[in-house]
Amino acid sequence: MTHPTIEAVLLDMDGTLLDTERVYHASLCTALKAYGYAGAEAICDTVVGLPGPQCETMLRDHYGADFPLAKISAAFAGNLNDLLREGVPLKPGAIELLDALRAARIPMAIVTSSSRRNAEQRLTWAGIRERFDTVLTHDDVVHGKPHPDLYLLAAARLGVRPGACIAIEDSNPGIAAAHAAGAVAVMVPDILQPTGETRQKCAAVLPDLHAALTLLRQRGAVG
Repeated sequence: MTHPTIEAVLLDMDGTLLDTERVYHASLCTALKAYGYAGAEAICDTVVGLPGPQCETMLRDHYGADFPLAKISAAFAGNLNDLLREGVPLKPGAIELLDALRAARIPMAIVTSSSRRNAEQRLTWAGIRERFDTVLTHDDVVHGKPHPDLYLLAAARLGVRPGACIAIEDSNPGIAAAHAAGAVAVMVPDILQPTGETRQKCAAVLPDLHAALTLLRQRGAVG
């Protein structure tokens, strides 16, 4: 990574800070299988990192016009609540990264494909909501990821150039959004590994958030 300055860090939520993508994936697969839909694992893989409305469109397109979206959505929500009842788990290294950014006074923001309601709920349940003054969600833009709108808005809200922001993402659509906005895209893969196209858009592909913190230290952004 050769970018000379780091003025802000923009963080995806699900799969990046919160260890929830596997929970969402399992909840949707279970709901689809309960209604007898084949190929659940494959279609669940394709919607990782995408906004809810786009996921719904993809499910309808895949399974047909008679797909019972309301019933599947209700089953998904029920499964999800059961799995998250004990709390929302954080990804390894999340607290250390957030502590270091706060100590270095590096502006940061959440940039998520989730709805405002879900983002506020998940961050609160995970115990980290109060760490963020800026939380941007799919509700804040017309076009969510993989479009750049959320990242452009995040940079504007923080008062920095997109090119001076590091965006940490776990998904291919997220990296596409960050790269299109001109941010320095760093991927910490969760469920899916980056595609060849995604790798070309990444300044780095790292194993976990501990490695992301090490990278920031190497760049002199944090002590």
